Amino acid sequence: MTTRVPPLLIRAAVLLLGYLLVLGLIAAGIIDDYLQATMATICINIILAVSLNLITGFTGQFSLGHAGFMAIGAYSTGLLSMRYPTVWGFLGGLLLGALIAAAVGFVIGLPTLRLRGDYLAIATLGMAEIIRVLLLNFDFTNGAAGLSGIPQFVDWTWLFVFTAGSVILIANFIRSVHGRDSIAVREDEIAAASIGVNPARAKTLAFVVGAFFGAIAGGLYSSYFYFIKPDLFGFLKSIDILIIVVLGGLGSLSGSVIAAILLALVSTALQPFPELRMVIYGLILVVIMVFRPQGLMGDRELTLAALRRLVPRRARREEAQP
Repeated sequence: MTTRVPPLLIRAAVLLLGYLLVLGLIAAGIIDDYLQATMATICINIILAVSLNLITGFTGQFSLGHAGFMAIGAYSTGLLSMRYPTVWGFLGGLLLGALIAAAVGFVIGLPTLRLRGDYLAIATLGMAEIIRVLLLNFDFTNGAAGLSGIPQFVDWTWLFVFTAGSVILIANFIRSVHGRDSIAVREDEIAAASIGVNPARAKTLAFVVGAFFGAIAGGLYSSYFYFIKPDLFGFLKSIDILIIVVLGGLGSLSGSVIAAILLALVSTALQPFPELRMVIYGLILVVIMVFRPQGLMGDRELTLAALRRLVPRRARREEAQP
């Protein structure tokens, strides 16, 4: 007889091992500043992708305004960190930005409940542009020049904690009653309402939670790269996030994580070819979408059970023998 290790302990051990491995490579100088910046971009994109996937992939609401939520978090964290240059100022700005973004998501979610598809995308895009233009014209945001010299508190530890925490919390939300309601609304709103699901509440809650974590990603961005300006959070940024979600698979958190890592590695590998970088990058996306239109993972998740199925039965049988 063999005792099975609880899946929760296995996941915790894998996460801890990954964190300690990267920490050791950084301490040894193997991972330099450039690679650390790439890892920061990957972690931030993972948070943005899984939070947008909650809105678009699991709830079925086509949103193009995620860059606006990111901008709120970035500016709130940057302004408060510059005023109070301590770790508490950083954390306070991160929380303030997330709460403001959640409130904006609630305000935007309510009047757009009647909209679907392209109409909802246009409405959320308009919201993001309003936020960008306001940041462009406010005096305390320094207008088009943006904010520079933001204290840098974010390191690998903060990136790991917030990235892993965001993915775990959103995954738990999806497995909860509210997450099931969101999936039901995505599949058939009328049928969901007939079995007692409140579509308005499910959509609004998805917007609020997605906006909250989108602002967290923005706060991490401003604290790590210590310079932000309104143009960084324009229409193209929302498209970049949407590309990660679609490439990974609508309705798959694992797919969003894999796609964020893959696109960052491809972009980094193409840095020596600046003239052809975007051409090759776009070509790779076209090829993947032609041959895998549902995305890398579709709507499936990469779980321990799925990995166990990849192990040959004979190996599992030998493992089970005393």
